[in-house]
Amino acid sequence: MTAPRIAVVDYGIGNLRSAEKALQHLGADAALTSDSGVIEQADAVVLPGVGAFGACMRALRASGLETVTRSAATDGRPFLGICIGMQMLFDGSDETPDVAGLGVVPGRVTLLPGTVRRPQMGWNTLEITTGSRLGAHLPDPAWLYFVHSYAPEPEDAEAVAAWCDYGRRFAAAIESGALWATQFHPEKSGAVGMRMLTNFVEAVAT
Repeated sequence: MTAPRIAVVDYGIGNLRSAEKALQHLGADAALTSDSGVIEQADAVVLPGVGAFGACMRALRASGLETVTRSAATDGRPFLGICIGMQMLFDGSDETPDVAGLGVVPGRVTLLPGTVRRPQMGWNTLEITTGSRLGAHLPDPAWLYFVHSYAPEPEDAEAVAAWCDYGRRFAAAIESGALWATQFHPEKSGAVGMRMLTNFVEAVAT
C-alpha cells in the first residue's frame, strides 16, 4: 500500500518539524512544505502551531498560504490542526482580538481563568466523546501534553471530540467530518499521542 501523502504546512514560525517526524515514524509520507501546489495535491494536511495566535495568523497570511490552508480544512480531505493550529481554525482569539482566524470552526478562543496557573504546561486527562474516531483505542484515562494559556470555545458542542478541565471545561479536541484538531500536542504525548496520530494516518489511508 502506498504511504499516504501528508502535507505539514510550513508558514515559517516555530518548531513545526516534530509533527512531520512523528507522522513519518508512523509510515506516512509526510513533508513540511510551503508549496501551495504540494498542499493542494496532498492526501491530507496538518497545520501545527506554537507561540501566539496573532503571530501565527500573521505568518500564515504573509506566507501566502492562508487560502490554500482554509480550502484544505473545508474540502473534505483529512485535516489535523495542532495546538495553535487548532486555535487558528476558529473565528478569532482574545489573545489578539484584532487578528481574524481562518473562520472554519465557529467560535472563539478565550483566556483560561486566573484561578489556575497560566500557561497550563504539562499533562492532563481527556474526557473523550463517545464515537470519536480521533479518540479511538485510547486508554482511560488518556493523558496528553498541553502548553497553552487560551482555549477554544466552539459554538457547536457536537463538534467536540474531547473535553479537558483546567480552571474550566474546554474543548481539547474537535472532530467535524474529516476535520480534526487538538489543543494538546499528540506528537509530544508519548504512546497515547502516537496512537491518536495513528488514528489520523489510518483515516487518511482509508
